[in-house]
Amino acid sequence: MDIFKLKSYVDDRPSEGVFRVHKDVYACPEVFEHEMAFIFERTWAFLGHESQIAKPHDWLATHIARVPVLLTRDAGNQIGAFYNACRHKGARLTRTETGNKKYHVCPYHGWCYSSNGHNIDIKDRKDGCYTPAFDRDSHDLLPIARLASYKGLIFGSLSADVPPLQSFLGELRFFLDLAMEQGEHGMELVPGRIEYAYDANWKMQLDNGTDAYHLTSTHTSFLDVMAKRSTGEGNQEAKQFDWQKRYAQEGGDFQFAHGHSVIWLNQAEVAKRPIFPGIAEVQKRVGAERAEWMLKLRNISIFPNLQIADSTSLLLRTFRPLSVNRTEMRYWCMAPVGEAPAQRAWRLRQFEDFFNVSGFATPDDTVTYETCQAGFAAKELDYLQGHSRGMAALQAGPNDIASSLGFNPVASVKGKFLVQSETSFHPVYREWSRLMQAGLAGKGAYE
Repeated sequence: MDIFKLKSYVDDRPSEGVFRVHKDVYACPEVFEHEMAFIFERTWAFLGHESQIAKPHDWLATHIARVPVLLTRDAGNQIGAFYNACRHKGARLTRTETGNKKYHVCPYHGWCYSSNGHNIDIKDRKDGCYTPAFDRDSHDLLPIARLASYKGLIFGSLSADVPPLQSFLGELRFFLDLAMEQGEHGMELVPGRIEYAYDANWKMQLDNGTDAYHLTSTHTSFLDVMAKRSTGEGNQEAKQFDWQKRYAQEGGDFQFAHGHSVIWLNQAEVAKRPIFPGIAEVQKRVGAERAEWMLKLRNISIFPNLQIADSTSLLLRTFRPLSVNRTEMRYWCMAPVGEAPAQRAWRLRQFEDFFNVSGFATPDDTVTYETCQAGFAAKELDYLQGHSRGMAALQAGPNDIASSLGFNPVASVKGKFLVQSETSFHPVYREWSRLMQAGLAGKGAYE
């Protein structure tokens, strides 16, 4: 692909009030292949949460894009991440997603590895007539290049040329802390998870996770049900929110380095939050100001493949590109460790009601992604106009809220809900363009 053509895909002219993204960013197979090489194989990607491998010898089969990864906790409680490929013929070592075992035995030829990745047996090695050259080679599983965690969130990179994880997350950590410090004893992914796939590009989900604009048109049936529940009808256990009250609230978004962003909205009904009954303990532990922000709506997008939404229930979502028009989704309900059963049930009812594959939001979103992907076939369609709302309200650097809270975003937007800003997408495509251009030019991702 010509680098000049690639540069044209993101039309970013802030001094002129212009930010546009070309439809080929979502629809071109060649672009997709470059994304695999220049983004997913050269930056940090979310792998899992420590609660998924809580005990020695626990393991989790996961991926970085199309590359299978085995996440493990060994006998000494150390977390490791290895290519999920036997050194013998490359077969994946696991056929299931998670479990607990001291030894991983390849189902093809029986080579065996301990939970720290060491090869401990080669089937029939004594009689195999191997050469001294073979015996000199390491037969251990290959570790991925980088592995690090933040507040229980585990990230990995296939490239050693990445900044330290804390630097990569940067100023976004303020909002990560609001999610990951809600529990006195830490956070966990509630057992069980949602998995499905949709026939559209992975960046449709990347955008939608911080898209406030679609709610009142895509989720009309949900809003109708919420209106009925506000009068006492229907399922009251879900404790869903009165969205008419939310529309009147102040909100906004923050842009961060490395493609990260956040949208937020003041919460008119804080008593419907599962953490509200224990808010006094939270205030004592993190301070009144941070506790107040834990009660607000916040959707976090961590480039390239992780979102944490705290709008109806606290959700962790990750997505994996399979092809230019096929994406795998996985998401979990996240909760404080040791949460009271009543609060846990409350949280799960809110999660199921909105985010479940049979809930009010997910089917709407998924169908809409696929209709967008179909629309990209229109040859006359070039630059999409879905990245402009809120630009007139955009402020470079921190606004008064960010300054008072002590973090320094790249840019800020604040206003009533109906601004429904799309500027949260800008850091995504600036980072996308930067990494893609660096790759095509033969440069390191973080030079």
